[in-house]
Amino acid sequence: AHPHRDQGHGMTNEGRDIRIKRLAMRSMRRGIKEMDLILSAYAGEHLAAMSDPDLDLYEALLEESDHDLYRWVSGQDHAPDRFSGLIASIASRAVGIVRPR
Repeated sequence: AHPHRDQGHGMTNEGRDIRIKRLAMRSMRRGIKEMDLILSAYAGEHLAAMSDPDLDLYEALLEESDHDLYRWVSGQDHAPDRFSGLIASIASRAVGIVRPR
């Protein structure tokens, strides 16, 4: 329970595991229910296998507003270039959730 005890031994993996759990929790606690569903499902399937730079990009994406994220994932607006590949990946798994009502 004390993160400082393992310094120098397995700290990178422990830090990564904690980061993935934190990002997964942030994916579930969004302001829009659809984004909760979309991002938590994506996080559960992909975060553990993502590279550190990809996790950096995903974390930056989580800083964006839910309204912008929803518009990008649903195709109502174009995502900024740096997020376009990630948004396309998320959107491909969000079919059925982002259909217009």
